[in-house]
Amino acid sequence: MSNVHDFTVTALTGAPVDLSQYRGKVMLIVNTASKCGFTPQYKGLEALHQQFGERGLEVLGFPCNQFGGQEPGDADEIGAFCEKNYGVSFSLLEKIDVNGSDAEPLFKYLKHAAPGLLGSEAIKWNFTKFLIRKDGSVFKRYAPQTKPEELTTDIAQLLDE
Repeated sequence: MSNVHDFTVTALTGAPVDLSQYRGKVMLIVNTASKCGFTPQYKGLEALHQQFGERGLEVLGFPCNQFGGQEPGDADEIGAFCEKNYGVSFSLLEKIDVNGSDAEPLFKYLKHAAPGLLGSEAIKWNFTKFLIRKDGSVFKRYAPQTKPEELTTDIAQLLDE
């Protein structure tokens, strides 16, 4: 796989999502959880979606239960929680693993393309963020503690390219 557009993932509804449909758009891909100290970042992710969506930003949230069991719900529970508590209208995808042998192939690619601290490819916690250029290449990886609003300058820069 040469870029993010080569992958197909699964929506929270179970439908396939071909990421090539986002060619020409900037993507923010995030592993999320509903019962995490960083869960309030859903509000910031939704704000980015509202602020930049019409300019071509696609926010993709991938629920993950690998960190402290903080995403125990099924697809319906996750979707309802995100909509009710944070007004999430950006795309939520199927619950996945981001580390280990069963890791979602997209995340294997992202981790290799943008390693973390000291070159580690492992994702350390929920709400690790990957910003993707319009051509599907990885621009940057952000730590879980990086708040979504701190990405506005980078997002605006990529949208203007």
